[in-house]
Amino acid sequence: MNSTDYERLKAKILEYIRNNLKESRLQHTFRVAETAVAMSGREGADERRAKIAALLHDCARNLPAERLNSLVDELGLPERYRNNVNLAHSKVGAAFAQSLFGIDDREILDAVSYHTTGRSGMTTLEKIVFLADAIEPGRDYPGVEAIRDAAEESLDRGCLKSLEGTIEFLKAADKFIDNDTIEAFNDIKEKIG
Repeated sequence: MNSTDYERLKAKILEYIRNNLKESRLQHTFRVAETAVAMSGREGADERRAKIAALLHDCARNLPAERLNSLVDELGLPERYRNNVNLAHSKVGAAFAQSLFGIDDREILDAVSYHTTGRSGMTTLEKIVFLADAIEPGRDYPGVEAIRDAAEESLDRGCLKSLEGTIEFLKAADKFIDNDTIEAFNDIKEKIG
């Protein structure tokens, strides 16, 4: 993507998210983008692609539940995404990235699609967006500092710590754990050794 195309796409995304996200979600998105760009620099990843994926990661997050359910049906997503904003918004966001913004870069689409669950075989860009969402400076939840510390060691260690925390939280709350999250955890744990 050349500089002109990048600037044009970024402007279009910024206009959309400014008009469709609540202020708190918008500020979170900006912090995720800043974090993703910084991580990209450390990881040798393309900063522009990271910024685009990060700006889009929550583009469907503030849709009403009924609209999300309708889009889940239209997109033919599995039933587990109905009435589950936390899971559905990432899949719908990836579809929006493609349909509203013409993005056909599979890695950007996957970074948006899997930013909440992770998955086995995540690319560096996917890990960056996943982790940036978890540790951006505005995040304040039990365990976030440990995830930030692990992320300083390595991208994989940060992702593993985040996935571990998610699994523990969901188990304790007796909530559904997406299989992609379990597979992501097992994949990275095996990779780290």
